[in-house]
Amino acid sequence: MVYQQKPWLKIYDPRIDEHVSIEHDSLYDFLQGAVNRYNDKPALTFYGNVWSFNDTKVVTDKFAAGLHNEDFQKGDRLAIMLPNSPHYIFALFGIFRLGGIAVQVNPMYVEREIEHVLNDSGSEYIVVLDTLYPKVKSVQANTSVKKIIVVSFGGKRVPLADGDQYFDEFLHANEQLPVVEIDRHEDVALLQYTGGTTGLSKGVMLTHNNLLANFNQVCEFAYKTCEKPNDFKMITVLPMFHVYGLSSTALCGIREGANQIILPRFDPKEVMETVKREKPFQMSGVPTMYFALNSQQGLEESGFDQLYYISCGGAPLPVETAKLFEKRTGAKLLDGYGLSESAPTAIFSPPFVPRKYGSVGIPVQSTTAKIVIETAEGYVDVPVGETGELVIKGPQIMKGYWNRPKDTESVLKDGWLFTGDIAKMDEDGYFYIVDRKKDMIIASGYNVYPSEIEEVLYQLEAVEEALVVGVPDSYRGETVKAYVKLKAGYTITDEEIKQYGKKNLAPYKAPKEVEILPELPKSSVGKLLRRVLRDQEKSKVQA
Repeated sequence: MVYQQKPWLKIYDPRIDEHVSIEHDSLYDFLQGAVNRYNDKPALTFYGNVWSFNDTKVVTDKFAAGLHNEDFQKGDRLAIMLPNSPHYIFALFGIFRLGGIAVQVNPMYVEREIEHVLNDSGSEYIVVLDTLYPKVKSVQANTSVKKIIVVSFGGKRVPLADGDQYFDEFLHANEQLPVVEIDRHEDVALLQYTGGTTGLSKGVMLTHNNLLANFNQVCEFAYKTCEKPNDFKMITVLPMFHVYGLSSTALCGIREGANQIILPRFDPKEVMETVKREKPFQMSGVPTMYFALNSQQGLEESGFDQLYYISCGGAPLPVETAKLFEKRTGAKLLDGYGLSESAPTAIFSPPFVPRKYGSVGIPVQSTTAKIVIETAEGYVDVPVGETGELVIKGPQIMKGYWNRPKDTESVLKDGWLFTGDIAKMDEDGYFYIVDRKKDMIIASGYNVYPSEIEEVLYQLEAVEEALVVGVPDSYRGETVKAYVKLKAGYTITDEEIKQYGKKNLAPYKAPKEVEILPELPKSSVGKLLRRVLRDQEKSKVQA
């Protein structure tokens, strides 16, 4: 059977249109629309503190006024380095109000990684948690950052350097803010940094339209075929510093008028207690969250069966994990697929279609996905059921990589995003991810690129050659293993190498295993062959 255009449309619910509808001109306009619709309904709940939709806009506008007072202009970049909190939302939409670009910074980054993102993006401002302030301060002189805005959740406040301010002190009473014209299709709203195959993180440029399209697509799939309760609650535990947690959870919550119960970090017991107490309608997570929940006593009594649905993304969800979670909770756990470059959701298992274990679902509205192979004549579609590279086209596909036109050209071709992921599609239009980009590691839902880690290991004087691969891990999905060859006459232990990794890399990137070898595999022209080591690790598992 040959490939047919959009076979999944025949299983769309009649209430779901083929094309997504976008009613707002910008992301700030979207927030204003939600405020007009939901007014004094609770929007954000954070450890006993509640902000209504009106409250959210008031604080957002005060933050925007503070930025305007600093002469923040359209196109300027402001980095956000926070765990989940209402302040993330206030800062984000304050930036959007003035036409600025929000730069996502993972709070787990070490100084080297922070410095790279700040310099690559040209950020002149950053909002950071008080406990992370010293990290940012230590690299500020090497960046263009001229002001640090510090968020504190309570407790004793440390003194700040001249020019820096705490968040509440930075806010200004509402003033006449300028009217900023936004071209939603062209103007970048967000830089989402992702690992780079050259070892350097790349900034994915997501426009206002990319994000507006994607959370509308997700919400239409998730909620248009159900009745939401008036007291609609959702748990927001996925990190907002990644576009999956930001777009598919936080922004969806605002669109749907949800009271978001915000948790700054994932703790399985806290999540179970929150579900039992708050009785939410929806929650999203990554596979490691469900691994952890599956290991908890009392999971059956936590009330997950009362949720309309629970979603999973960010990494492959093992079928047995999904089945065990559903068996223990009685809940429906639905898988999906996306990338930072697709803002992020491209394919999803909506509640209205029959379940197929192992599938990541069907393409969302206004999205075409297909499987291709490269031939001498160019790329051609493969027959149904056969594998090839997954390519995607839709309004959520990124504008490109920040200041990296060659990298952009390598993945965007005639409007199609070439994902590098190997997949197949069945006759109903369900997609299955067969393999991933050969080198990329997904550890605890985070993309890890071996070349970045290798670059850090090469900074060790004793290391002559380094190769990094992903190895199976029962909890994290995959974990990082480094193989190294030492220079003649040098000595260093595997533990010393691991400690160096911990010091210079975010925890999920740091090698958990190190093996020192006399030689690393090479091709006939001397190219190091990561594939050989990866295959060796696979054969160990199969054995």
